[in-house]
Amino acid sequence: MKAVVYQGPHTIEVKQVPDAKIEKATDALIKITTTNICGSDLHMYEGRTDFAPGKIFGHENMGVVIEIGSAVERIKIGDRVCMPFNIGCGFCENCERGLTGYCLTANPGFAGAAYGFAGMGPYSGGQAELLRVPYADFNCLVLPPDAEEKENDYVMLSDIFPTGYHATELAGVQVGDSVVVYGAGPVGLMAAYSAIIKGASKVMVIDMHKDRLALAEKIGAIPIDDSDGSCVEQVLALTGGMGADRGCECVGYQCCDHNHHEVPNLTMNNLVKTVRATGGIGVVGVFIPQDPGAQDKLAQQGQIAFDYGSFWIKGQYIGTGQANVKAYNRKLCNLIAAGKAKPSFLISHELPLDKAVEGYENFDARKDGWTKVVLKPGK
Repeated sequence: MKAVVYQGPHTIEVKQVPDAKIEKATDALIKITTTNICGSDLHMYEGRTDFAPGKIFGHENMGVVIEIGSAVERIKIGDRVCMPFNIGCGFCENCERGLTGYCLTANPGFAGAAYGFAGMGPYSGGQAELLRVPYADFNCLVLPPDAEEKENDYVMLSDIFPTGYHATELAGVQVGDSVVVYGAGPVGLMAAYSAIIKGASKVMVIDMHKDRLALAEKIGAIPIDDSDGSCVEQVLALTGGMGADRGCECVGYQCCDHNHHEVPNLTMNNLVKTVRATGGIGVVGVFIPQDPGAQDKLAQQGQIAFDYGSFWIKGQYIGTGQANVKAYNRKLCNLIAAGKAKPSFLISHELPLDKAVEGYENFDARKDGWTKVVLKPGK
């Protein structure tokens, strides 16, 4: 099969590799029809993680079941399915509690497993023609009859739509709240979209890329251009000096200031400044325990200088971590099926798998107009 294989920093190759196959009775084999390039892939692509050369990228995956293991009962050959990026067993203590992003079984010795992701187990990614799905009865979301027609919407259920929604849940967004979102990348746009779906009264989205801010405005959010470093002042001006009720961090540890210098603590401390006293903050941007590639000494150890005194005195609270996709994907699927949500609005480029190198290069460069890339194996 063809697959997108990591070779080293800023270097990938689309090459022939051994076919994915059924390895356990609980597995299913999926013919991938759509697989996305995620902002989280870029951390690995840039060599800022321990992702090993030779591994296959891809954790945002959708396709058709072509083979099932002998113990698979619910999933049938021919089903069109979308897989959460996190792999859960369905029966450990965390999975029983709905915390499938922190499965205790799928990646022994670590809470959490995922496809094609640094530190998240031995599982190959789905930027390939075939994908092995463990615990298939639990992990495959069978899609509605219009799945092929709305494929570019439903594939967003694998990660970014639930992750954006998760940011609003962590922050405690409720009807009528004002919300500030840091980052207008795919996850930030999905957080803003989710806040709007939830009935937020005002959603502000901060970024420096005009093409992404234009998408934020298109969905009804207020775009805030931080090219001059004035985002804090702009948010306070829009909220009568009080700050937003809720805030979402959708950038992560490679955050840059308006001079394009990495400042890993910038968004976190700006959230403390721009969320009101007693307000909630949800953090879904990736922060990792070690970043040897960072220039900042604290960041090299996975630490940031956090304005804890201001955070404490304002009585704010923070929720963090990867989305437990299965907690949200079925209901968000229902919104898509009913025509109430269309997350494909952020897709800018649809490429065959063979052009993945072009997709990574342009998306990583934040080239104007490259907001979300989907890959189509077999096209």
